[in-house]
Amino acid sequence: MKEGESLRVGGVILTLAGVAGAPATPGQGGVAADQGQRPGGGTGSALGMSGAGAETDEATAVAPDRATSARVADAQVEAQKAQAQGAPAPAAVKAAPPVALQAFDGRSVVHAAPSVRRLARELGVDIGTVHGTGLAGRISEEDLRRAAGTPSVTTPAAQGATPVPAASAAPAPAPLPDFSKYGATRVEDMSGIRKATVRSMTQAWTTIPMVTHFDKADVTRMEEARKAFAARVEKAGGKLTMTSILMKVVANALRRFPKFGASLDLANNRVVFKEFVNLGIAVDTPNGLLVPVLRDADRKSITELSVEIGEIAQKARDRKLKPDEMQGATFTISNLGGIGGHAFTPIVNPPEVAILGVSRGGFEPVWNREKGEFEPRNMLPLSLTYDHRLIDGADAARFMRFICESLEDPFLISL
Repeated sequence: MKEGESLRVGGVILTLAGVAGAPATPGQGGVAADQGQRPGGGTGSALGMSGAGAETDEATAVAPDRATSARVADAQVEAQKAQAQGAPAPAAVKAAPPVALQAFDGRSVVHAAPSVRRLARELGVDIGTVHGTGLAGRISEEDLRRAAGTPSVTTPAAQGATPVPAASAAPAPAPLPDFSKYGATRVEDMSGIRKATVRSMTQAWTTIPMVTHFDKADVTRMEEARKAFAARVEKAGGKLTMTSILMKVVANALRRFPKFGASLDLANNRVVFKEFVNLGIAVDTPNGLLVPVLRDADRKSITELSVEIGEIAQKARDRKLKPDEMQGATFTISNLGGIGGHAFTPIVNPPEVAILGVSRGGFEPVWNREKGEFEPRNMLPLSLTYDHRLIDGADAARFMRFICESLEDPFLISL
């Protein structure tokens, strides 16, 4: 074809011979099998002819079958008319047949990336049966999803619809085995307290990144002061315990470090600081763990706290607590020292961000630098669990040091 000539739609401009899989002959203008000399001095190569005679070969290349050219041209004309009318265009060419799998060392070779192979295992699809639409039959993730019946490409109707976020359902609990095969069993329904504990502890454990900080306080002098003033508190109707002393110390610490009494408002990306100090105290009852709340602990004396702890703990054991008496805590204390154990990791009770655990204290040899010798000291182990989204490790260490130093010197409580 020459410059300036017109061409029918679908007509052929140029045809190169030597299509893969079809043997070329000199009479058809193809590449010689031995890539030797051509008439006219041209040299055959995989890219065509070069030298004198190459231009002649291109001009005299064998034209395609006329019926095929006419059929392709008619299909293109129909497609253009259908597109102008808004109707779907008829398929002019049939879908390409599946690419034959190559074999290496007697095994079929599947062209797929490692990530695609992993997805095939997750979807349970035999990757050897999937037709790849990529180059040389390479299998894509979309090919796998289409074979599994879950394509990721949405239909036009689905694209116009408003997306609805899927609800994040908790994973279903795994079924228990049949324990009766191994011996006798007895089944009891959970109490209401246990059901509430299951819900709250599951939520806390799965949503809060918790860290526990451990420390010890020398309560030798504090224990002496507690015994000295125990009778005075008993006359007021209370019992002076390490828990009531700890509540006063923690209330002072929360005033000094308000972040430990705050709450996270994740919906609005804010931190809510509270101008009040309400302390929850974990109480062990025959029906389960209850956490009544003592309000305005920072404004009450140790004697008042001791009296109130005794009253509210008894109400918890008698199951006479009202719902509002177990709400509104900014911080919780859990004391297992009366039972035993040298350390444990309490779980934060949301929307609180920290909880203090108290274990059993006892005398330990502690080195006295001034005297240059070991001496017995009454050490109280403490465990502070905190929400790491709000509280950093250095903050927790300073908070615990304030509590320990306050317990080591009774005079500091009144400051």
